[in-house]
Amino acid sequence: MQSLAFKYFYEVAQQGSLSAASESLHVAVSAISRQIHQLEQRVGAELFERSARGMLLTPAGQILLKHVRRVNLETESTFQAIAGLSDTAKHPIRLACTQGVAHELIPSLMAQFSLVHSQSRFDVFVSSAKVATERVAMGDADIAITFSTTPSETVAVRFSCEAPALAIMAKNHPLARRKRLRLDDVQQYPLALTDRNTSTYKLYQLACNMTGKWVEPSVYSNHAEALHAYVRDSQAILFASYISVAGRLNASGLVAVPIRNAEMHARVVQVQVMQGRRLPELMEEFIDLVIGRLQSIDAQAPH
Repeated sequence: MQSLAFKYFYEVAQQGSLSAASESLHVAVSAISRQIHQLEQRVGAELFERSARGMLLTPAGQILLKHVRRVNLETESTFQAIAGLSDTAKHPIRLACTQGVAHELIPSLMAQFSLVHSQSRFDVFVSSAKVATERVAMGDADIAITFSTTPSETVAVRFSCEAPALAIMAKNHPLARRKRLRLDDVQQYPLALTDRNTSTYKLYQLACNMTGKWVEPSVYSNHAEALHAYVRDSQAILFASYISVAGRLNASGLVAVPIRNAEMHARVVQVQVMQGRRLPELMEEFIDLVIGRLQSIDAQAPH
């Protein structure tokens, strides 16, 4: 159970000031201040920098905040496990993911999991990779399934495998029968690209920087589904991972061709959780299901 001092500390860290925490908790500022002072004496370090701007966490405070978040989540999981003794219990699994896995992979996995665990329920938040990772680190999501081009020290990575960007095009496209392509080949045709916050955009930008040739895409969109339809009915080409499109290539009349440029391979798909957090058994089972599916797709991917 969370101590009173931890409760007050957490609220001040969240609100950024004693007065805001006082209003939120309906507790006197003096009582909150006294508890935090005692907590600082106990840990032997200042937890906040007090200034006109409010209460800012010190490095020691940031470490303690991570601990308190983890304890809060594990306490909640324990209560859920106890509630799970009742047949009517519901177990939320909060997922954060990017568009690339949100359209096919995640819905399919949720449906498969629910057949075995009918009491489970899900909360899915679709965002950029950066935001998905932040949500897990902050405790706003339990699991992130996301593409990454840079390592993160804020989460624990349970699984990681390469997720290169492939050239996706209509089956009747002039390049569709090629085994592999170079970026120069692809740039001879109209391009469709996801927005600047996506890992796919970053890979394309990096590859263009290395070749010294930037070709502006004909279509940008923050919604990948729109790009798929556009490419299907034109000679345009989009970039996507096999994980994103494996379940829809045949049905959509599309094919995926690997790109030789090494920069288009500089990405991985990851399953991320909060560092040091002990997850409930139900979430661990879902993670195992996700990892198994990702391994299966990776084994089938064109190389």
